[in-house]
Amino acid sequence: MSAKRALITGITGQDGSYLSELLLSKGYEVHGLVRRVALEDPDHRLGRLREVRDRLVLHAASLESYASLHRMIEEVRPEECYHLAAQSFVSYSFDDEFSTLNTNINGTHYLLASLKSLVPGCRFYFAGSSEMFGLADRVPQDERTHFHPRSSYGISKVAGFDLTRNYREAYGMYASSGILFNHESPRRGFEFVTRKITAGVARILAGRSSELRLGNLDAQRDWGHAREYVDAMWRMLQQPVADDYVVATGECHSVREFVELAFSHVGLDYRKYVVSDPQLYRPAEVNLLRGDASKARRVLDWTHRVGFGDLVREMVDEDCRALGVARPPAS
Repeated sequence: MSAKRALITGITGQDGSYLSELLLSKGYEVHGLVRRVALEDPDHRLGRLREVRDRLVLHAASLESYASLHRMIEEVRPEECYHLAAQSFVSYSFDDEFSTLNTNINGTHYLLASLKSLVPGCRFYFAGSSEMFGLADRVPQDERTHFHPRSSYGISKVAGFDLTRNYREAYGMYASSGILFNHESPRRGFEFVTRKITAGVARILAGRSSELRLGNLDAQRDWGHAREYVDAMWRMLQQPVADDYVVATGECHSVREFVELAFSHVGLDYRKYVVSDPQLYRPAEVNLLRGDASKARRVLDWTHRVGFGDLVREMVDEDCRALGVARPPAS
């Protein structure tokens, strides 16, 4: 029996790297879409895939080109497709709305159209986001909560969600969306607040920095571990019927709590180093985003196990290790 063939867009990112490892461990043949520059500069751009790079098949293509996606789908002919690629940093989406909307919406549309044309039986996963809820009218949010996005990123994800649902309903494709709340790890990009905090702690501990500038410390998020969230993605595509699922911990913590825990983990008082900079605030903040993953627990038998504190400590430890600084022993 031949291995099941999966295609991952956004394979070089945090989620893509964890999903690659998960699928390889299950015996999949894993293909990934990457930009051509990634193949030309693998040491820098494929760093998260270092441990499994020789077991992957990577293809240069662009989400902005229907022709290149169509050509790649025709070559790979995947049985499962995980669409993770997007311009995903919310602050950037305020700076460049046109690029965010164009890449995220058209890329999803091009990919769905290519699959429908060439491999209509392929199971498709769309990476939704809690940012789709935005100014949510209720807490916690589940699959029935109305969307009210507050950024072009959130708007683009709502459009992608609707495209995915439409291809499921209009064309009978197996197309599911995961509405994932914030999920972090030591592989998170440095532009995201969680990694900015843990990397900042390591730099301060190493004597390379004396302060950490952040935006709204009172903003709250539902934070989980990316390694566990990609397992939910895989479980969605193993169900007999395609559907949409919220994936979340159901717990909320403020940026201030994250900061306090990260600094205290290395024996520092965050108040001596952290500066709240109004220029780093979002133009439009979202309401309290806390997910209700009851459906995922019931149908997918999925649950999170890594707690908030363990997540923060793991990220701090990895960033300290990367800079070669030792965390002071606990008193």
